[in-house]
Amino acid sequence: MLPFLIVGGVGLAVLLISLLIGDIFDHFDIGDGAISGTALGIAAVVFGASGVITYTAGLDTVWAYVLAAVLAVVAYLVAVLFVKRLTKSSDGVPASALGLSGVSRSDITPAGGEVSLDGPSEVERRLAYSDAPIAEGVRVRVIEHAGTRVKVVAE
Repeated sequence: MLPFLIVGGVGLAVLLISLLIGDIFDHFDIGDGAISGTALGIAAVVFGASGVITYTAGLDTVWAYVLAAVLAVVAYLVAVLFVKRLTKSSDGVPASALGLSGVSRSDITPAGGEVSLDGPSEVERRLAYSDAPIAEGVRVRVIEHAGTRVKVVAE
């Protein structure tokens, strides 16, 4: 039973590391992303948990290892499919705010300020700056988009 606990514990550690700081195997060029730290962590946790459960249920040790290995492989494949599907569905490209109008939510200067923009994907305030000072509550229009900040002018 100890090997199941060790593999399950290592899998839990790999899973937590992958979830907190990102997939640890992305930094290595192994199989063009075929190895996922998240999926390996899930598989090791499933191996350990299913091995402990089958071992304590009274099955022979051989059957506990076989069942744990089969369930771990299935869990790995399912996790890889879900990770790839989630990765493909994430566009990762921020929508451009160029040309959108909105309202200044604070005084805007060349040093900075905040605006709320009228756009379908605009749900939060954006950091903004302008060449000339703009008072709070003034209608503005985005003329430049640089990273997370937008350059605005008064309308």
